[in-house]
Amino acid sequence: MIEAKGLSKRYGDLLAVDRVSFTLQRGEVVGFLGPNGAGKTTTMRMLTGFLPPTDGTALIDGHDMFQDPLRARRAVGYLPESPPLYPEMDVQGFLRYVAAIKGMPRGDRARAVERSLERCGLVQVRRRVIGTLSKGYRQRVGIAQAIVHDPPVLILDEPTVGLDPVQIREIRQLIKDLASARPGETQHTVILSTHILPEVEAICPRVMLIHRGRKVVDSPLAELTRGGQTLEEIFARETARDVAAAEEGDAA
Repeated sequence: MIEAKGLSKRYGDLLAVDRVSFTLQRGEVVGFLGPNGAGKTTTMRMLTGFLPPTDGTALIDGHDMFQDPLRARRAVGYLPESPPLYPEMDVQGFLRYVAAIKGMPRGDRARAVERSLERCGLVQVRRRVIGTLSKGYRQRVGIAQAIVHDPPVLILDEPTVGLDPVQIREIRQLIKDLASARPGETQHTVILSTHILPEVEAICPRVMLIHRGRKVVDSPLAELTRGGQTLEEIFARETARDVAAAEEGDAA
């Protein structure tokens, strides 16, 4: 469903992402971790087509993001850390607008909007102006705009940041539901980027850790924690190990 091959991004002398490769299958939920400045956001922007790579390729649902960008982008739903919402619009009108700009046929838009309202628990607020909603409901609207065109791939950047505990639990359950769809619904592949490690433990069977632009961990969560270590301990150990290896390489 997602195949990244040697993705790299260079800004002058800075190598922000260094030959990152991985493959994700349908229905996988992967926690994408890394300290600030590790290259997570740059990688996600390349996967969504917002940023061209310096080297490498990305296939989304079989479409090359850089040779066939229109089809590849239609296969991706993206929730950035700050959701792209229009606070003066009502929820339903906003989702209709998003469906239109994402190229959905006019005859399919009403059904698509209704489906995203139902899956994201927004039916009861469909007529509410977005600017009057709570933070939790605005996050739901952000996820709804990401799935309104029913893409097989979802890339979510900090989807629960700033939410209260009840809202966090609701959004986590929503993400789980999107990856394990009921009959007739699309089963989404999800990349979840977050700094909240308990969130990864609660949602993600697989963990990828990127540090200094390089992928340093890519394993099932159960294997990583089998010896009794917490994800926080693993995160600290692997980032420290990578720093030490880089310093040895610089010294050599």
